Amino acid sequence: MELKLSGSFEIVTEDGHVHAPRAPKVSRLLAVLACRPRTTVATDTLIRELWGESPPAGALRTLQTHVYHARRMLAGLQACPPGRELLVTQGPGYRLEVADEDVDVRAFENLVRRSQTELDARLPDAASHHVTRAVALWRGPLLSNLPVGPVLASRTARLEELHLRALELRIEIAVARGQFRHVLPDLRALVEEYPLHEWFHDQLIQALHRVGRRGEALQAYHNLYVLLRTELGLEPSAELKRLHAQILDSATTAALDRPDHRAA
Repeated sequence: MELKLSGSFEIVTEDGHVHAPRAPKVSRLLAVLACRPRTTVATDTLIRELWGESPPAGALRTLQTHVYHARRMLAGLQACPPGRELLVTQGPGYRLEVADEDVDVRAFENLVRRSQTELDARLPDAASHHVTRAVALWRGPLLSNLPVGPVLASRTARLEELHLRALELRIEIAVARGQFRHVLPDLRALVEEYPLHEWFHDQLIQALHRVGRRGEALQAYHNLYVLLRTELGLEPSAELKRLHAQILDSATTAALDRPDHRAA
């Protein structure tokens, strides 16, 4: 059995059947537990997810009812061998007995962490393999078919940030491998998707400059400058301004070194 939290919440059984639970609170209960498999989640945390900061008087009993229905659903999907429960009661709460690799966001986290470790160890090929696998697991906005409460909102925000880090890591690895031309399509897509993320702009400008496309690099800087001034009333960072000056200087030097200019 696999639990998928990126994109819509789904449970995939051993035979490949995709099941999208219809009960939102049961789905949210399972999603909270799946974020931390094999770890007991307190009933107070689950109640806060399902009812916020002002739960009804019978919230605990209602939570127990949702747990009952979740267990019945998992049993109906034949998600575990007979005599074994996936959703276990353990004071002061519940835990989900599944492996990290059976929860897409947990597998994603582990792959990103491993990729970072390998890049730090100067193993860019291995790092690239793992971050590519991580990004492939990401199907879109987390739990897009559920109205999430405060607990899941916090956890999805963290995972969204980690997804952004994975995208940055993929660029860093490509740059470490000298793949400046190869990374240009990805960078153009990223500056379109995250227009206020200066680091992506910086990497695009640098990559264009590295492959000798100085005019496009200067245009990319201009596009960022106009965007920041228009949207935020800001200017590019000092690092980007230095890069801009460097590109201008190299363009001037190249013009002065042309044979027709020397002859004049």
